[in-house]
Amino acid sequence: MSARATVLVVEDDAAIRRGLSDALKFGGYEVRECADGREGLQTALAADVDLVLLDVVLPGADGFEILAALRRTKPSVPVIMVTARGGESDRVRGLEDGADDYVVKPFSARELLARVEAVLRRSASRPEATGGLSWPGGSADFARREVRLDDGTVRQLSDKEQAILLYLSGAAERAITREELLERVWGLDPRGLETRTVDMHVARLREKMGGGAAGAIATVRGRGYMLAPEVRRRG
Repeated sequence: MSARATVLVVEDDAAIRRGLSDALKFGGYEVRECADGREGLQTALAADVDLVLLDVVLPGADGFEILAALRRTKPSVPVIMVTARGGESDRVRGLEDGADDYVVKPFSARELLARVEAVLRRSASRPEATGGLSWPGGSADFARREVRLDDGTVRQLSDKEQAILLYLSGAAERAITREELLERVWGLDPRGLETRTVDMHVARLREKMGGGAAGAIATVRGRGYMLAPEVRRRG
């Protein structure tokens, strides 16, 4: 991972923010800091950052609001939620809203650096996607990261949405379980993890893909998801 990768730290506690920044600088990263939620969101949207470390409880706007705005506008930027709220419901919400990882305070500098490196490595190692998919009513362009419907509507795909489509398109008519998607797309160990994040991302994909999408991404009862026969790979 490049030593010049830039991490934005959004944390209102000055001591914790300093500790995070020092650990990241020691690990070879460039660091930008924000103490306010609104300022953090503006910086994340305006600046060229490679990863966002995002506290949940913030003045101005909380971490979940910032995450949602980032996923709408800059969907490919990796986000690690950093918080003292370690309850399962908070962790699951972060994952369902599109966070790449969730670190619970207190944690060691070594653990933090390992998680940052892992998330950046997963992001950088994804090959440049080419080609796309077509189905009755629309198509997906992987290079442009977008869905284009026959009525002219264009919708951007998030990193996870595109990764799901790519993984399903390479499955050769095999049903893919939610656990396999969690492991292969999210990089998570699915054992003991109760979350509907896969179903929620598929639901968003179906919405973006238009009226015929419920049939384009088929639910295989008791097994998972697969692309329907009418979906064709292009390129």
